[in-house]
Amino acid sequence: METLEYKSRISETFSVVRSFSYKEKKNPIMDEESMNTFLDAIIGFKANMKEKTETISSITERMDKLTWFTNPDEESLMLLNDLISSAKDVHSSLIRQYVSLNPIRKKGIARDEIKEFKNSIDELKESYEDLESVFFFLPEMPEFVETTKQLSLV
Repeated sequence: METLEYKSRISETFSVVRSFSYKEKKNPIMDEESMNTFLDAIIGFKANMKEKTETISSITERMDKLTWFTNPDEESLMLLNDLISSAKDVHSSLIRQYVSLNPIRKKGIARDEIKEFKNSIDELKESYEDLESVFFFLPEMPEFVETTKQLSLV
């Protein structure tokens, strides 16, 4: 009786393995269509990263130009303060996005695009810190004010 049961279970298991083997040979996990879809997604991701990086760089460039303003009035200083706060907020969001990309970066996917994205985030931070220094911290330092006066005479 046991021998009959063994043969039956072996036959059932063989049948399952045989069917699965045949199915897998006919339909591999990555057929050409699946592979192309996967590669298209990577290309789309890279394009998205590049666009985001370009936008951040454009914002940074605009903010850098503001550091050359001289003698802003109180309303302009308030606007600059709001701009700096918004830039700090977006920087925090972008850093969280960058950190969430670690698994992708570690796998070597879009490594250059992610690196450029991080560089643009760092430049954004430098830019809003420069704005903050130029308009809010340095004017409070007598040495800076004196040096600025001397430079304006040149």
